[in-house]
Amino acid sequence: MTNTIVSYGQEPEVKIRQSASTAITVAYGDGIGPEIMKATLKVLEAAGARLDIEEISIGESVYLSGNTSGIGQEAWDSLRRTRVFLKAPITTPQGGGYKSLNVTTRKVLGLFANVRPCVSYYPYVSTKHPVMDVVIVRENEEDLYAGIEHQQTDEVIQCLKLISRPGTERIIRYAFEYAKVYGRKKVTCFTKDNIMKMTDGLFHKVFDEVGTEYPEIEKEHCIVDIGAARLAETPEAFDVIVMPNLYGDILSDVAAQITGSVGLGGSANIGDGFAMFEAIHGSAPDLAGKGKANPSGLLLAAVQMLVHIKQADIAEKIHNAWLRTMEDGIHTADIYDAGVSKARVGTQEFADSVIDRLGLKPENLPAVDYSKGNKSINVTITPTKQAVKELVGVDVFLHFSERDPEQLAAKLAGIESAGMRLKMITNRGTKVWPNGFPETFCTDHWRCRFTNDPQQGVSYQAVVDLLQRIHNRSLEVIKTENLYLMDGKQTFSAGQGQ
Repeated sequence: MTNTIVSYGQEPEVKIRQSASTAITVAYGDGIGPEIMKATLKVLEAAGARLDIEEISIGESVYLSGNTSGIGQEAWDSLRRTRVFLKAPITTPQGGGYKSLNVTTRKVLGLFANVRPCVSYYPYVSTKHPVMDVVIVRENEEDLYAGIEHQQTDEVIQCLKLISRPGTERIIRYAFEYAKVYGRKKVTCFTKDNIMKMTDGLFHKVFDEVGTEYPEIEKEHCIVDIGAARLAETPEAFDVIVMPNLYGDILSDVAAQITGSVGLGGSANIGDGFAMFEAIHGSAPDLAGKGKANPSGLLLAAVQMLVHIKQADIAEKIHNAWLRTMEDGIHTADIYDAGVSKARVGTQEFADSVIDRLGLKPENLPAVDYSKGNKSINVTITPTKQAVKELVGVDVFLHFSERDPEQLAAKLAGIESAGMRLKMITNRGTKVWPNGFPETFCTDHWRCRFTNDPQQGVSYQAVVDLLQRIHNRSLEVIKTENLYLMDGKQTFSAGQGQ
């Protein structure tokens, strides 16, 4: 059997077996990234991982070279060849203009599912929640992370929350399929659909629809605020949790932290043919070069990677050796506890300790079994049935500096187009005309709704004519939203207070 020797710049040479190997792309990252990646690859090699490694440069040095995305074309070329990415944390330079590399990579490669196992290792890692084994499945591409923002007036900035039916169905099906493959018993959905009745409402609706196809799995929905409180108080009540992007981002960090340390968390980002694996913590530049960093998060992400590329036997060997190391009290400084730990070790010493235990299993913690991990998780999306759309009005958003809705209504008085008349003015979503409350605080950003009474179809030309008439009264239109009926059903929200 021959070996491939791959050089990583200033890093020592790492030998990876070439026979029946899988090509992966590796980025050493910034801060503590090079140290924990070196330790992780050392363990992978010792365990017999069958890998061909391509190294790429991303992160701070690329940002500072003038590339605002933090990743160059050669790196993209490697990722498109290997389709598997093991990434250490990176540092994004302070100041405006730099895009999140994680968000960019996830969206460009279609990595729709972020999978974060959050497990307690009590009593070897201090935690208030000794019984916890939760997997958070986070939607990775949509929601507020679409990153579409505009400053529309002097006082108001908008961020668009985008939730699509196919994107939602894909992540929810993934969560149920994950539970099915790994023998999980329950899937919980977190949303805020009591407030965001259409966007989060769609997420909840699709969860209920898809859930009927998995009668063997328990289903549960929680409003995200009380769900988050329950997760923090009694995480043992949960198994798999599926969430839209923002909630999943926040609560997966919360869940990882309450296991005892966010530094132990690994993360998989899964797409259709592409996957990225990373620790969930940041680059911690204050610890860089000190040899103190805990490589566990990245190592456990690499375990997820090995399962993904059908090397579950190696993944199981490494994970069980890691668990045995934790049991034996060999701990890095972040989780060292004099009452429990037996030795405080550095980054590379911890990796060596895991290597020494390859082939062993934990004696008290549950051993892992990845024999099911060689099964693929396949997700199909139901074709969208195109609805019959009927335009019935328009919301016109205006920049109007006076804080009096009656003055704005007076300037719009008498404007009509094809029967559309002013029916409502809202400010920050609250109805302020007609019959508003004088106590309601208003900004310079107004939504003015024009519809027929009763609602009936209008042409787009009628909307254009209406906008021209508003413009002729020296009012500044900053955006519009068409109001539709789809298959006869209203598809736009009422103003708060209507």
